[in-house]
Amino acid sequence: MRACDALLPALAAEFSVTVGQAAGVIFVFAVAYGVFQLGFGPLGDRYGKLRIIALCALACVIGNAGAFFASSLDWLVAARTVSGAFAAGIFPLAMAWLGDNVPYDQRQVALARLVSAGVTGMLAGQWLSGLIAEWIGWRPVFALIAVVFLAAGGLLLRTARGDAPPTTAGRKGRPAMLGILALPRARWLLAVTTIEGAFAFGAIAFVPSLLQGHHAVSLSMAGGIAACYGVGGFLYTRVAGRLLRRIGESGLARLGGVLLCVGYLSLAYVPVLAWAPAACVLAGFGFYCLHNTLQTNATQMAPSARGVAMSLFACVLFLGQSVGVLAGAWIADHLADSLIFATAGVGLLALSLVAARRFQTRDNRGTST
Repeated sequence: MRACDALLPALAAEFSVTVGQAAGVIFVFAVAYGVFQLGFGPLGDRYGKLRIIALCALACVIGNAGAFFASSLDWLVAARTVSGAFAAGIFPLAMAWLGDNVPYDQRQVALARLVSAGVTGMLAGQWLSGLIAEWIGWRPVFALIAVVFLAAGGLLLRTARGDAPPTTAGRKGRPAMLGILALPRARWLLAVTTIEGAFAFGAIAFVPSLLQGHHAVSLSMAGGIAACYGVGGFLYTRVAGRLLRRIGESGLARLGGVLLCVGYLSLAYVPVLAWAPAACVLAGFGFYCLHNTLQTNATQMAPSARGVAMSLFACVLFLGQSVGVLAGAWIADHLADSLIFATAGVGLLALSLVAARRFQTRDNRGTST
């Protein structure tokens, strides 16, 4: 998912386009990832979540092999579309599987551990892609991803034999989806998640480009600094349980907004390269404070059709990301890239305060719905 962030300058140079045009590879991945959620949720509920995850991982081999052989930006965009479409069935169904198997009072910590695995991928994608591109070129990045998907998908397909029996929810994917959208709390949660995706992911995609443009650093250094966003997320997963017990869901949302605002404004306006890694750590920690709380609440939107519910959640998150990346690309090409981060920081702070007010009721009751 994050492998192309650090590659944008290299892709722009390879295909003689602007960074904003090269960002199309991120935009189409996010669109495909978001739209195809709507199909994989019902499939997971019907045929087994682990089984669908495994098949999607194997299909991602095709998309990444296509990216390796891309001879034009259009070809690369098409390959990333395929990758995004099949990657859509992985993480949301993993969250849904946890929702099926972990009690609510333990679920936020369990989801934080799942996020830790995702953060490891983010770290590898942002840092290693820049490092590999600087050493031997951008194409081997996609070859490596294809090999990892092939190994992981094959192993998981064997594990899926012990997956829970399919439920009847997946046989009613469309009615279940409409039923979820009819719930006021679900609509509110999905709206907040859409805005979060636009601000948070729309900004993080341009961190390597900003660092290269403002500080003239190498691809590998830019990718390494951007990967500190993932370090912040990893640190959050280590303390999520303690933070949840101490300040509750509403406190986590507020803390997340404050740290995101500080981190993004620092990237935009603090002209000191040495501070950039710390700013990324703060932003990453803050994002997962807010996002993990939204994730946990999303697992309760529709317990009887959790695959569909989590697919909707991921769909709106990454459709929001696609809008954010598209807006960020326009700002980068026509205005100042620092405005991407300033807008995201202030917007996420306001969003977190709104979300915290809603979560406060749950914290005061000490119950879940």
